[in-house]
Amino acid sequence: MNILFIADPLKDFKIYKDTTYAMMRTMHQRGWHLFHALSEDLVAHNQKVSAQVIPFDFIEGDNTQKYEWFMPHDAEYRALSDFDAVIMRTDPPFDMQYLYATHLLSLAEKQGAKVFNSGKALREYNEKLAILRFPEWISPTIVTTHMSDIRLFLEEHQDIIIKPLDGMGGMGIFRLRPHDANIGSVLEMMTNQGTRTIMAQRYIPEITQGDKRVLVIGGEVMPFTLARIPQNGETRGNLAAGGQGVAQPITEIEKQIAQSLAPQLMKDGIVLAGLDIIGNHLTEINVTSPTCFQEITQQTGFDVSSCFVDAIEKSCSVCDI
Repeated sequence: MNILFIADPLKDFKIYKDTTYAMMRTMHQRGWHLFHALSEDLVAHNQKVSAQVIPFDFIEGDNTQKYEWFMPHDAEYRALSDFDAVIMRTDPPFDMQYLYATHLLSLAEKQGAKVFNSGKALREYNEKLAILRFPEWISPTIVTTHMSDIRLFLEEHQDIIIKPLDGMGGMGIFRLRPHDANIGSVLEMMTNQGTRTIMAQRYIPEITQGDKRVLVIGGEVMPFTLARIPQNGETRGNLAAGGQGVAQPITEIEKQIAQSLAPQLMKDGIVLAGLDIIGNHLTEINVTSPTCFQEITQQTGFDVSSCFVDAIEKSCSVCDI
C-alpha cells in the first residue's frame, strides 16, 4: 500500500515518543510504501487536489534520537487520490492554514482520496467544543465571551477550570476559585477583553488520579489508557505540562463512555480519536493528531500502532467495495 502522511517535518519528530513515527514504523514493517508532505504542500489545480510529496525509506533503529531514521528521495507531485490512504497528522494549533487544508482534503475525498481523519471531521470536531455533542458525559460547562458569565459560573460552582478553544498540551488552562486575587486579570486576558470565546468547566477533583487518554480506533475501544497525572502542585495532567504518563487498564466507566461515542465517531469519519476523561466526565475529543501510542505500548506490551494500521487497512477495503 502507498500511504501519504501529511505531518510536521520528519526531522522534528521526537521518535522515542512520537505516535506518527510509531504508525510509520508499523506500516514499514508490513512492507507499505511511505510518503510525506506538509499541509502547505497541498495544491488544487486543474480540478484536482495534489501535493508535493517526498517518498522516504524508513530506517529501523533503537527508537532514540541517535540515528537518522528516514532517507528521503526526490520530491514529486502526486494526486491525493493516487494513494491508498492519506493520514492527516499535522499538529495543532488549528489556525486558518489548517482550516484551508481541511477544505482541500474534503475536495480530495470527493475525487476518490481516502483521508483519515476526514477533512469534515477535522473541521467540525473542535477538540474542546465537540464534547457538547455528548452532554450526558460532561461536567457543568459554559462557553462564552462574556466575563460576567464566567463570574456567575464561578459563583455557582466555586471551583472551575477555564481554557481556550484552540490550545493543546494544557496551554492556557487556569483553575479559578472565588477568593483568587487575579480573577479579573485572568478573565480579561483569556477572553481578550470580552472578544474571544472560551470554555469554563466545574473542576473535577479526580484529576489527581490522572487525565485519562482513551483511544478509539476504527470504532473499537482500546483496552489500556494513559493516565496523565499532575506533578508538583500542577492542576494540569498533560504530558507537555509535566504530567506523568502511567498506562492503566481501562475502567468500566471509561469503556462505557468510549463505547457510547464510538459509533458516532466512525459515522463522522473519525478512525482515530483520543478521548480525555477525568473521573466520570468527558473533557475533550482529540481528532487532529491524538497521541500516547508509544507510552501505552512500552508500558503494557499492547501494540496500539498495529490496531491503527489494521483499522486503516479495513477502512480502505470498505471504501473500495
